[in-house]
Amino acid sequence: MKRKSFLTSILPAAISFNTVAKTFDEGSVKHFKIPSSLQPGDLIGITSPAGFITIEDIQPAIKKMEEWGYRVKIGSTIGKRDFTFGGTDAERLADLQQMLHDDSVKAIMCARGGYGAVRIIDGIDFGRFIKKPKWIIGFSDITVLHTHINSNFNIATIHSKMCNSFPSDWSLAEPVQKETIESIRKCLSGEKMQYHALPNAANRQGIAQGILVGGNLKTIESLAGSKSDLITKDKILFVEDTGEYLYSIDRMFWNLKRSGKLAQLKGLIVGGFKIKKDDAGDEFGQTLERIVSDKISEYNYPVCFDFPVGHQKNNFALQCGVRHQMDVNADGCSLRITN
Repeated sequence: MKRKSFLTSILPAAISFNTVAKTFDEGSVKHFKIPSSLQPGDLIGITSPAGFITIEDIQPAIKKMEEWGYRVKIGSTIGKRDFTFGGTDAERLADLQQMLHDDSVKAIMCARGGYGAVRIIDGIDFGRFIKKPKWIIGFSDITVLHTHINSNFNIATIHSKMCNSFPSDWSLAEPVQKETIESIRKCLSGEKMQYHALPNAANRQGIAQGILVGGNLKTIESLAGSKSDLITKDKILFVEDTGEYLYSIDRMFWNLKRSGKLAQLKGLIVGGFKIKKDDAGDEFGQTLERIVSDKISEYNYPVCFDFPVGHQKNNFALQCGVRHQMDVNADGCSLRITN
């Protein structure tokens, strides 16, 4: 699927629904705390609460963040390895805990995803973090931190690329790579973000205002019923995933529907989905758009497909827990911060 996405004020999109949904947040959700914007000279900590990564692999990210005017603190998990993990559970927990407790650290960048955050989430003491919130940055497996923090503490976080996505040679990077990395800086510095994506005939037009939440669909599904379960009522939900078969995506959307997560949304954003090819003779027979549209047919809120977020180059930084407006109409669509 060909994609081309930019940070702008308009999100072009086609529609195939006859009704127009207007859903505005009426203030039924709790107010979210938004961490302070970073200033030149502020310290960003890098830790690996999930998969392992080497110090060499994070050098491009360190260089770029220092070019942005920030200082960098390298966590003890960087360079450590316990099979697939960035150190043992105890080591990864201790490193993240130290970053959360360190008042000099103004933001925490997760070095990479993979798997592992769920193994340590229940051991984390968020007491000081709740009193002095700081930006938590990452995506994929880091969805565990986003959903846990958003649902339990009403604190905003940043869903974005991590250290392993920074290009080793900035001069050779594609424009969309540069733009998505720069979107992290813009989020950290407090810029009012706005986004757009290409049309999709399955989009549903409408206007919605609400708190933005979401992340990796498989991770959200796995957290259902736990203390980290995502609360979607009166929210704009975004989802993305990679390496899943269509039948598995269908099952995950059934989970969202049966657990009530689709029933009272203000809007739905479907990001990038890298789909595994069905085995010959065992085809599922439905597209992603059909899978989603069937699950939401009884609801009336705007829907956008092919949004620039996910396991892809055009993965822009999104602020979970921050109020946005989503506007999909016959000529285009937009997503922008309204706080």
